[in-house]
Amino acid sequence: MDLIFNCPKCAQELAVDSSGAGEEIECPNCNETIRIPMPDSPEVKTSTGPVPAISAEALSASQEQMSSTVAASAAAKIKKNLRVPVTAKPGEKLIAKSAVPLEVAAKASDRKLRIKCIRHIDCVEVGHDRFDEVVTDFLGKIGEVNIVSIHPINYSYLELGSQKELTDFGVMIVFKA
Repeated sequence: MDLIFNCPKCAQELAVDSSGAGEEIECPNCNETIRIPMPDSPEVKTSTGPVPAISAEALSASQEQMSSTVAASAAAKIKKNLRVPVTAKPGEKLIAKSAVPLEVAAKASDRKLRIKCIRHIDCVEVGHDRFDEVVTDFLGKIGEVNIVSIHPINYSYLELGSQKELTDFGVMIVFKA
């Protein structure tokens, strides 16, 4: 005799042999662990005939594919008396709509963060240090409300004339475009 009941999570109709009453199983549709109800429970229907789960052709094809090593394994020796009936309505979508990746969301935004590095060596012209003027002009051009942060930087470079490694400074400005 078969017990016919619905999964409490996804309402999938399941048919189980009555000897499995009280056991915990995994729902084949939603993968939730559920307990098989007792035969005298109100939500259980009983059936004396088998539930048509799959066609005979599909069953014979799947049996041919099963290798002898799988049949001899411990997993094949576990007896599960579960049958999922075939329904006329189509299966539900398990994934509704995937979330937008972060890269796409960042591109779709109207605000973009930009970075500008101003090195001291690039602001020296004909012996005159114009670093302060260049930084001030750039900050004035982007506007105070668009400045996110300003960071001092130190860097080293190889001077071509003397072949010495010199350490210099600069500024990194993060701003909204």
